[in-house]
Amino acid sequence: MIAKIENSVKLYFHYISVVLRSEMQYRTSFFLVMTGRFLLAFNGILGVYFMFSRFGQVKGYTFGEVLLCYSIIQMDFALAECIGSGFATFDGIVRQGEFDRILLRPHSVILQLLGSRFRIDRIGLILQAVLLFLYSMVVSPVCWTPGKVMTLCSMLFGGTLLFISLFLLEAALCFFLLDGLEAINILTYGAKEHGKYPVDIYGRRMLKVCTYIIPYALMQYYPLQYLIGRTECWYYGLYPFGVVYFLLLCYGVWRLGTRHYQSAGS
Repeated sequence: MIAKIENSVKLYFHYISVVLRSEMQYRTSFFLVMTGRFLLAFNGILGVYFMFSRFGQVKGYTFGEVLLCYSIIQMDFALAECIGSGFATFDGIVRQGEFDRILLRPHSVILQLLGSRFRIDRIGLILQAVLLFLYSMVVSPVCWTPGKVMTLCSMLFGGTLLFISLFLLEAALCFFLLDGLEAINILTYGAKEHGKYPVDIYGRRMLKVCTYIIPYALMQYYPLQYLIGRTECWYYGLYPFGVVYFLLLCYGVWRLGTRHYQSAGS
């Protein structure tokens, strides 16, 4: 079992090295795209800044607290896109019959998909999120303790895992619906945009939906309350690990889809 895991890890990093070598064949294009994404990503934070310059706060949250929330969710999404973009483009793989070839290879299907499209150009978005986070540390009233640092790590882990789970769910639905999958973007790209603010500003009903159905609040709202000092419940920092149950549900849908998959033929 250990040897199998080691081989899978080696294969995954081999996939990444192949992607990196292919990207570096056009270095100028790669760095221009990465720089463009880095600069373009600041448009979103400008809207937040102008709103706070006009109103001062949103439902009791200051600009520094929202900036902290925004930078973390941006980092989560950028990491998930970097790792899990193979799922996000799965509909094209099914349409073109490429999935048949993937099934014939003696390796994990999920591992092959993860390694097929490693978005190294998302480094620009990750760098932007890191800079915003560093700035939020200056303007937000967070007193960083070892417990809050661990909470931050759990938010990054849980958020990245949640978005990868949603990409996996989108890929699983391709077995049943080849068209109309744009609705899933509401849960991924839409969540990235709306997640710049704490979930509770959208109302209690939305908070319940984001807690018990699509668990955004587990990796965003609850641990954030502990970070910014609105609660002393240290165990809120463990809530992002609850996203694992959602990953298992999405994986169950994936398994159901692969069992009912019919070859695209010739």
